[in-house]
Amino acid sequence: MNERICVIAGKEDTLVSAECGRVLEQLLEPEQRATGLFSVDGDEASVSEVLDELRTAPFLTEKRVVLVKGADDFISQNRQLLEKYFDNPCSTGILILAVSSWPKQTKLAKKLVKVGRLISLTAPKPWQLPGRLVKYTSDAYDKKLTTEAAELLVELTGDELTRLYSEIDKLVLFADAEKVINECHVELLIGHNRIFGAFAVIDAIIVGEAGQAIERLRNMFAQDRTAEYTVVGAFAFHLRRMFKAKALLGKGVRSSEVVNRLRIWSKKEKFFLQLRKMSLEEIGANIQRLAAIDYAIKTGQTKARIAMEQFVLSLAGSSAG
Repeated sequence: MNERICVIAGKEDTLVSAECGRVLEQLLEPEQRATGLFSVDGDEASVSEVLDELRTAPFLTEKRVVLVKGADDFISQNRQLLEKYFDNPCSTGILILAVSSWPKQTKLAKKLVKVGRLISLTAPKPWQLPGRLVKYTSDAYDKKLTTEAAELLVELTGDELTRLYSEIDKLVLFADAEKVINECHVELLIGHNRIFGAFAVIDAIIVGEAGQAIERLRNMFAQDRTAEYTVVGAFAFHLRRMFKAKALLGKGVRSSEVVNRLRIWSKKEKFFLQLRKMSLEEIGANIQRLAAIDYAIKTGQTKARIAMEQFVLSLAGSSAG
């Protein structure tokens, strides 16, 4: 990076933070950061301190990097001084400003074009996530992540990109020398506990133990910090598998073939018992309800714990009826 100033702009904090880390990796080795990096939150930064740090001669590094995180208010309060700095940035200092927005019509934006660069970060749409994960796996690790595995990962993990990247990092280690990461890897490493939890909840409902079902659901939240984001996906995955199995059985496919096609390796008897207790229409309706719950959670209309307890109680009531 030859530019003296870098602005990283994005609405999603996790994406901005990850990009800051990536840029810093390009600029400084880990051992250089003790002497070559000054990092400060925008609400704690003073413009005089930031400019002094930029003009301080580098020690044991070729450059002095100054990162101001959450810099929107910092910029607004010190715009004139920053405009002067943009006119004549220090040759040995690199300023990184992390912001939520970067209006193009400001003087700073126009000056940046001559002395630095803007990195604009836009969170991908939900349907774009699998493709982004496939590309990340290829670019970062020279491994192939199948589209089916990427879609399952999104379903089980949620749509926060940095968390998905973190799961990819784990999958790469788990796959070890294997060059292709498929659905089996995702299920074994990431989905096992979550899918098993959903299975156990539905199993309790089927045998008429509504209280036990709620207790198992609450255990899913207690044992997994990410359950707020992943619990709907776990239930949806299990119900979709039930839907496919029910449809195959309806077409005359033998149970053993269903097991092989859908990779039902454990608790087979209980799985088929669940199928006998629910019609194809009921399973489909519950999948649709989960989609509505997922939307309500993501738009702030409800909380995951509350919505899923209501869902489980409703399932229990239907099963009892």
